[in-house]
Amino acid sequence: MTVDHSRAPVLEALVEYRRRGRLGFTPPGHKQARGADPAVREVLGDAVFLGDVLASGGLDDRLTRGRVLVRAEELMADAVHAEHTFFTTCGSSLSVKAAMLAVAGPHEKLLVGRDAHKSVVAGLILSGIEPVWVEPRWDAQRHLAHPPSADGFEAAFDSHPDAKGALVTSPTPYGTCAELQAIAEVCHRRSVPLVVDEAWGAHLPFHPDLPTWAMDAGADICVTSIHKMGSGLEQGSVFHLRGDLVPPELLKTRADLLGSTSPSVLIYAGLDGWRRQMALHGQELMGAALDLAAEVRAAVEEIDGMHVHGREDFCGPGLADDFDPLPVIIDIGELGITGFRAADWLRDQRALDAHLVDHRRIGAQITHGDDRQTTGELLSALKDLARAAPGLGPGPQVDVPSPSELRMTQAALPRDAFFGPAENVPTGETAGRIAAEMITPYPPGIPAVLPGERLTEPVLRYLRTGLEAGMYLPDPSDPELETIRVVAAGEEATE
Repeated sequence: MTVDHSRAPVLEALVEYRRRGRLGFTPPGHKQARGADPAVREVLGDAVFLGDVLASGGLDDRLTRGRVLVRAEELMADAVHAEHTFFTTCGSSLSVKAAMLAVAGPHEKLLVGRDAHKSVVAGLILSGIEPVWVEPRWDAQRHLAHPPSADGFEAAFDSHPDAKGALVTSPTPYGTCAELQAIAEVCHRRSVPLVVDEAWGAHLPFHPDLPTWAMDAGADICVTSIHKMGSGLEQGSVFHLRGDLVPPELLKTRADLLGSTSPSVLIYAGLDGWRRQMALHGQELMGAALDLAAEVRAAVEEIDGMHVHGREDFCGPGLADDFDPLPVIIDIGELGITGFRAADWLRDQRALDAHLVDHRRIGAQITHGDDRQTTGELLSALKDLARAAPGLGPGPQVDVPSPSELRMTQAALPRDAFFGPAENVPTGETAGRIAAEMITPYPPGIPAVLPGERLTEPVLRYLRTGLEAGMYLPDPSDPELETIRVVAAGEEATE
């Protein structure tokens, strides 16, 4: 079948909607901007409202006979070598849950890398799936986790042969990648599927110098956030499917349980337009981004007190298998300040927002949307930060546990601990208790504490010192972490 990637079905349908001057007595209630607040219209512009129409009964007819969305999904699947693609306007947080639910059900086992995003843990809580945690490869020198190895998944399957499949995160927010082909082979020897949370890898299919992406590596389901490294709108996500281990209709029904019945056509349009942009110009755009990132990396390395992590830092025996250079991860430990303090200074003093921030690093994400003007401003701000650092003071330091101290015992299923009887206990009294909530440093959004884990003093100390140093913890019931929600006394014996 000949595929025409110059077409963009969603965008073309929006043009036709306006050309025909359709008058909707349907939601959305702003009625093509006419009813929107004037101040909102002034800030957002009318184009936002003009593109905000019903997906069915607006963009398409009430029976979707124009197949607008289906055609857009088919084009996306072809562009990235998938057999089926599904759009969602609820982010990869929804997509990964749908993928998990298509592989395992309540009380069934799923192998999961313990460096998974909090959305994966939310999926475990909602589904009742029993996680079998596969340990990441831990760089103790840099206090950094890399994706689990294929051998790690092999060993986990040997111990849990009844597991229904596996889930791995690759790339990580730090740009480090797993050996996906080897992990897929581990799964397929057992005739179970591999799900890859590739939220940070939307760009990977479009340039040969980037790491191999999940569909080409043999994964069965791949979840991708188009808004992260692509040019879609926030919440724009797709999940791709190949092979026969997961029926497409099953994956679709699982997604339907979670998705909105009022999807945003604006987000659909962003997904559709990104696919066309990449299918027609992706290699050129990604090549330019890679060249630009190389220039930025070289320039940052020349700034006193800063080191840019590269392949030589992140890849090798016991570390990651591959590396995406577009997330520029900068170690600022020699400046004597934390990443939290550096990020706050850059925002307050230079109107520049860093992405990934931790106790000793900041991240500057380079995409095809950057150019020498934006990276020039970045480099200027980083040089100013290096000069200002001695006057900022070190600030509170984060007590980061060793790898052996970081992992806690999973004493109960995440769902049972989360939904069961619980109580709020002063944090200083919670060591040895079973957590009933997630506690997640964000970004990157990898939970330090999961519901069902037995709390230990090193992890509690890490969170307390992190919060004091500026760590953002969006999910605990007490944002000040004076108390933690734990399984109620008297209930732990039944776990």
